[in-house]
Amino acid sequence: MKKLTFMLVLLATGCAQQAQTPKPTALAPLTKESGGVMPQSQKDLHFAKAELHWKILPQQKALEGHAVLTFTAKAALNSMSVDLDPAFAINAVSLNGIPLPKARWQNPDGRLRIHLPATVAKGEAFDIGVDYAGKPHVAKHAPWDGGFVWSHTPDGQPWIATAVQGEGCDIFWPCIDQPTGEPDVAELFITVPAPLVAPSNGVFLGVTEKDGWRTYHWQVAHPNTYAIALNIGPYQKLQATYRSRFGNSYPMDFWYLKGEQKQAEVLFKEFPKQLGFFEQMIGPYPFANEKMGVVHTPHKGMEHQTINAYGNDYAQSIFGYDSLLQHELAHEWFGNQLTNVDWDDFWLHEGFATYMQPLYAQYLWGDMAYDAQLYPIRAGIKNIRPLVSGHSQTEEGVYDEKRGPGQDIYAKGAMLLHTLRGYLGDKVFFNALRELVYGTQTPEPGHFKPRYGTGKEFISIVNKLSGQNMQWFFDAYLYQAKLPALASHREGNTLYLAWRQTAHPFPMPVEVMVDGAVHTVKMPGGRGQLTVGNAERIQLDPHSKVLKDEPHFAVYQAWKKAQKDKAQAKKKAKQSDK
Repeated sequence: MKKLTFMLVLLATGCAQQAQTPKPTALAPLTKESGGVMPQSQKDLHFAKAELHWKILPQQKALEGHAVLTFTAKAALNSMSVDLDPAFAINAVSLNGIPLPKARWQNPDGRLRIHLPATVAKGEAFDIGVDYAGKPHVAKHAPWDGGFVWSHTPDGQPWIATAVQGEGCDIFWPCIDQPTGEPDVAELFITVPAPLVAPSNGVFLGVTEKDGWRTYHWQVAHPNTYAIALNIGPYQKLQATYRSRFGNSYPMDFWYLKGEQKQAEVLFKEFPKQLGFFEQMIGPYPFANEKMGVVHTPHKGMEHQTINAYGNDYAQSIFGYDSLLQHELAHEWFGNQLTNVDWDDFWLHEGFATYMQPLYAQYLWGDMAYDAQLYPIRAGIKNIRPLVSGHSQTEEGVYDEKRGPGQDIYAKGAMLLHTLRGYLGDKVFFNALRELVYGTQTPEPGHFKPRYGTGKEFISIVNKLSGQNMQWFFDAYLYQAKLPALASHREGNTLYLAWRQTAHPFPMPVEVMVDGAVHTVKMPGGRGQLTVGNAERIQLDPHSKVLKDEPHFAVYQAWKKAQKDKAQAKKKAKQSDK
């Protein structure tokens, strides 16, 4: 990797201050959606480094930014592009520190297109500087609706956070807004009014203070693009060192607000327990050379790499752990260490991370807790669309039930893994997860890097480790909307079983309980039979090992929706009366 050939030294208080701040507008279509088909003007770039300077102005709810982006050309380039919300006014764009004429760059729609003054040769490194300023998009309901959260602590001090998963990094910095758009390294300079604190991603490199402003310096390797985060407030910190089962150690840090120390200390005690679980079941914490960090935010939470956002109000649970903290920590493995190549495989992030909650409950308390957590997950599956469409998707497109699977990436993805684990057994199942996450079944700290993965790769891994062709399994659960349905009928002493609603034969074995005794029925070609004699009590799949169509869940969902619609209509009628 070539080093920067030239680096601007202007901070965000320099050129960006001179830009005119535009009035806030609705998000441009390109900014609103993250991912999709990557333009050639970005495919030809290797993103080596993002140096990002931000000055945050809480009273104005505004941001002044200066970015130096280092790329290496993967092909000869005459033009290139990055993504940035067009609500920001761009004051200047430079190439290797030399300002480019305005005619050579445009950003009318959220894609900053730059026409280079001369061809950049394949393999050549170059820097793009961007000075910009404006009022970043405000989240209406973070993290579900992304953007900036401008809030205040109980004593009136600024409390600010970003959460931009759906819309992507271009909401507040010029980037390649794609899952595969990660820079090799990002260096962050966050300037805030003193004495506010600005915890962020990666390793803390120091803080400077001048004229009432503090600048915090952070550096993070291979950051997931939407996981670069701003967190600003009057924070206090708990810190300790975690000593791993793999022989290494790393910092655990929790930034919390004044007055929360008692609750924070209780939550902080969960950190090593949860890390121990993940390291035992999956493998080494991926970012041990940086930190395991958590920050209390004015929104619910988000998997911001090494600085997970937590806003669960220190909730207590019958399962004895904070499930939001655990879910976001799971994303350090499933989302940040392993990143889907395309949002069409978003279930690799959310399905796997969701399954970690019942798995952790089982790890702590046993099978009753595991089953209790799985049941409401199963009740949430809607089966509107397949989990995977087979074509490039945006993150918003996956979440939108008119276009994608919506919340099924969580629930159906998790139940798919529950079924797969039961079929493969723990050894093969966890080895497959480990290889998907690290690229090896024997990961060692310091000997792996974040990687990109796909559902097809996971299928190949499962096939290899199981010694079987498991395509029938994934065809039924990933590539069709309906779940397999188990039909049964009894003729005399024989019970006949058949799998329905699958495009191909579905040879999933089924347990059958006959008067209290459990039998496993093999289903070659999707059919099987069992001699049951004159049994009085027969129950199919008594331990719910197989994800299948069960109509009572759809009945419940329809009733729940009707209740919600009725409540909304009643509320609307009351408002009309007023």
